[in-house]
Amino acid sequence: MTVVPNPRPRASLGRVLDDLGATLLDLVQGDAESAEEIGGVVIHDPVDLPVLPPHALVLGVGVDGPEALVALLKELGAARAAGLVVRAPVPATSDVRAAVDASGVALLGLSRGAPWAHLAAMLRSLLAEGDVGVAGPESLGGLPSGDLFAVANAIASLLDAPITIEDRSSRVLAFSGGQDEADPSRVETILGRQVPERYSRYLTERGVFRELHRSDRPVFISPVPDGDDAFSMPRVAIAVRAGDEVLGSIWAAVSGPLSEERAQALQDAAKLVALHLLRVRAGADVERRLRADLLGSALEGGSGAREALDRLGLTGQPLMVFGVAMSAADGAEPVDGATLARERQRLSDAFALHLSAVHPRSAAALVGDVTYGLVPVIGQATEGEERAQRIARDFLDRVGDRSRPVLGIGPVASDLTGLAHSRASVDRILRVLRDGRGERRAARLDDIQVESLMLEVRDLAVARGDRPTGSLARLIAYDRRHQSALVETLEAWLDAFGDVTAAAEALYVHPNTFRYRLRRVAEVGELNLADPEQRFVAMLQLRVLGRPESP
Repeated sequence: MTVVPNPRPRASLGRVLDDLGATLLDLVQGDAESAEEIGGVVIHDPVDLPVLPPHALVLGVGVDGPEALVALLKELGAARAAGLVVRAPVPATSDVRAAVDASGVALLGLSRGAPWAHLAAMLRSLLAEGDVGVAGPESLGGLPSGDLFAVANAIASLLDAPITIEDRSSRVLAFSGGQDEADPSRVETILGRQVPERYSRYLTERGVFRELHRSDRPVFISPVPDGDDAFSMPRVAIAVRAGDEVLGSIWAAVSGPLSEERAQALQDAAKLVALHLLRVRAGADVERRLRADLLGSALEGGSGAREALDRLGLTGQPLMVFGVAMSAADGAEPVDGATLARERQRLSDAFALHLSAVHPRSAAALVGDVTYGLVPVIGQATEGEERAQRIARDFLDRVGDRSRPVLGIGPVASDLTGLAHSRASVDRILRVLRDGRGERRAARLDDIQVESLMLEVRDLAVARGDRPTGSLARLIAYDRRHQSALVETLEAWLDAFGDVTAAAEALYVHPNTFRYRLRRVAEVGELNLADPEQRFVAMLQLRVLGRPESP
């Protein structure tokens, strides 16, 4: 493996159009040949305007009409954006074209039927290449390491056929140019980033996938009989392996069976694709570990915190601090360690994606069993706290309850000391939320101050080996001997602030029965219920040391 100069821009607008053009994107107006690297992918939100990095590629979801386009192009030009993508057909009026020329922002159209999420995933895959690792891009087989689009185009040239590289679940990882030369099913696959279910089911029933995974030779697949003649071209596919593990497959839309020379070329290409897929997987693991280490160092606030923030691009600005974890709610089904680790990583990836849409310079990583996130504050600190709560609500609404997530929001941190304090606050919040009491899924420290303090006092009591004493100890002993419920009676009365009727309803007993039990509490525990000091001691012991199990 050698380090070589990259023969083409890895993150330019021209590169994006080379790889995604024709099938997904069409250049309507503007210059795509600029050598400037795209600084990030940002989704336009007219309600909460995002902060754009230099040379951003903006996804104009829902932007329609010439007037809206002209206004947005002016804004993006002032922010030095590289391009704007809107849904085709694009109203390319003379005013719109003039706005493109004046702003310097290229205007692109997204093909009808292509999901925005699909485009965003493809773009981030392209732009993430080479972010972490060696100082320069590496070469595998003469192609940039991990660059699956370049590999797909190279294989397409060898076979003279449009190529897709897919994972084990038939999701498209990359594709070559010339897809419009294939049949409608291939175009449908590219637009949906997934082999259509009806074709996947048919191939499974025919045993194509079984044969594909058993053989190391190319497999020829005849066209699928479809009323719409959508799968009219044959396919040749080969599994991509690393040892005994099937990583994915290569699919070529061909006019007929491959010659022996081209079949051998496809076999050799499969080995090269395996190396690139392993590099992509290893690179993702390295990036996760690196970001986790940097984020952990920054949050600890030690000597390496400033350098870690520099490498994350987050120095010199106040930061919002988040923490996301899976709750330990009662009643949840137990899961094995491997499943739990996958769920945590899935939740972490989802949160990182959510924050990247909020701010292009955000950072998120799984540290231990908590995913921490840092987001630069826009405007005043008070505005940052309000925005942090909105970000938390939006994320929890979107991610659902599958992982039982809870989210802690720390105070806005303006310096390294504040960052360490905010992280400590997040940990305190998450401990309360993960305890599973109440319905809250997101909170600030102000919201759970009392619960957090009680947990810390409980820790101190446990560390010292404290046990109930005085009146509470006498009541516990009496309940154990007589199978009574005096401790439960006392706790209900204290919780109801002395309201006998409410306390009796909580225990489902008659108020007169409750009053009798309360008199027994005072007698057996030698407790003066009219004394506020004694009431406080009893309440504190119940909260800190806990009520014992029923005898």
